[in-house]
Amino acid sequence: MGLIGRKTGAILLAALTLGLVLPRGNAVPITAKENGGAKRIALTFDDGPSERYTAEILDILQEYGVKATFFVVGVNIEKSPDLLRRIASEGHEIGNHTYSHPHLQRMDASTLAGELARTDALIRKVTGISPTLFRPPEGVVTTSVRTAAGDGGYRLVLWSIDTRDWALNPASNILRIVRRDASDGDIILFHDWVAGNSPTPDALRQVIPWLKAKGYELVSVGGLSQ
Repeated sequence: MGLIGRKTGAILLAALTLGLVLPRGNAVPITAKENGGAKRIALTFDDGPSERYTAEILDILQEYGVKATFFVVGVNIEKSPDLLRRIASEGHEIGNHTYSHPHLQRMDASTLAGELARTDALIRKVTGISPTLFRPPEGVVTTSVRTAAGDGGYRLVLWSIDTRDWALNPASNILRIVRRDASDGDIILFHDWVAGNSPTPDALRQVIPWLKAKGYELVSVGGLSQ
């Protein structure tokens, strides 16, 4: 959850483009990616896997032929390993979203590193994939977050469009936000777990066709650099 401003070119990360490992202790957040004129937008989903919504979201992505990035939480992997296997088997990108989704403002780098390592081990056990992307809960980026991400070889990924689905923003409002703000290289924040009746599936059924009609290729975060 959380909200950040629109993307700025100054904070784009060359490591994403070049496939490099981030410098130790100096992880720079990615909020969006310049594409040199290509029309690509990345769809991302936080906080799952969720028994209530992840499968439906995967069905919608499969229906429209879209690949996305799922930033998963360790405790939810333990509850729903089969859903994580499905995410991986259907070709979606998997990122680390910590083990317990803690508040990070006061967490030290060592404790956060333990959260990341625990979730990394679960992802590898279930899927065989070693994640390289990390999205901090609520988009909090402190010195400790940068250090833990950099030391772990993770790329920090934030977003440039917040749909506010986590606040149960109606699907019509989500479409309005995307129509107003979408541009090349954007990273859109959705969630496949929310507390309440999620607007995300209905929003995706409106947002995806609109973006495709506007000529956007919908990709994972990694797909923005291809």
